[in-house]
Amino acid sequence: MRKILALILCALFLLPFAMGCTKPKDQGDTPGDEPQGENPWDAARGKEYLVGTDTTFAPFEFEDDDGTHTGIDIVLLDAIAEEMGFIVNWDVLGFTAAVAALEASQVDAVMAGMSITDERKLKYDFTDAYYSAGIGVAVKNDAEFASIEDLRGKRVVTKNSTTSAAYAEDIKEEYDFETIQVDESAVMYTYVESGQADACFDDNPVLLFEIARGNIQLKVIHEADISFPSAMAVLKTKNPELIAAFNEGLARLQANGKYQEILDRFFK
Repeated sequence: MRKILALILCALFLLPFAMGCTKPKDQGDTPGDEPQGENPWDAARGKEYLVGTDTTFAPFEFEDDDGTHTGIDIVLLDAIAEEMGFIVNWDVLGFTAAVAALEASQVDAVMAGMSITDERKLKYDFTDAYYSAGIGVAVKNDAEFASIEDLRGKRVVTKNSTTSAAYAEDIKEEYDFETIQVDESAVMYTYVESGQADACFDDNPVLLFEIARGNIQLKVIHEADISFPSAMAVLKTKNPELIAAFNEGLARLQANGKYQEILDRFFK
């Protein structure tokens, strides 16, 4: 009996030490398993992201008179980053090159007036839309074309890999268009101004903004009864915390009025 009591007392004496050597269940087994915060966007705080963008797609991105790259996309994402505590580094590549860089994982995201489409959703995850733009058709100021019907059998130019280019391709048989594609908006406008093409297809706000600034000598003769929401894109399943931080930041800026201030700054 004495031996049994001694064994029991010994076990009770050693129990606290054994418990002290056991890892609590709520601790991770590997570094980095600790909770990062209650919200999905908390993981973006303090991180740096390289974001590809376009060169000439005013008012979304363009170079101002001081040589500074600016626009709705630039100012909006910078404001969201400041609100949510992450850092944005911009890589000004042009739209086609920016998308290629995203697919090669050379940038973390693309924000370049990029429209959400079903085809793109197969490869990219998108943030909530921050703007929705219709597609416009523009011709030279002195052209006699008054509607899209007047462009039957004519040559039109579009910007490669854009929704406006896809739209032109969709209706080319109906209107017997000859379509050509270029990589830059400025080149596209030059084609029309020089007579190498009869018309161009582009986001209507972009056309109207460039016309208002006097940068292009064109007029809009048609706006398609279709619009596409613009959003920031990341590769499928990559950087989900950036998507969450963008969405939360956008909602906050819309609520406090800063989002509308940014739009008014470029659309005034």
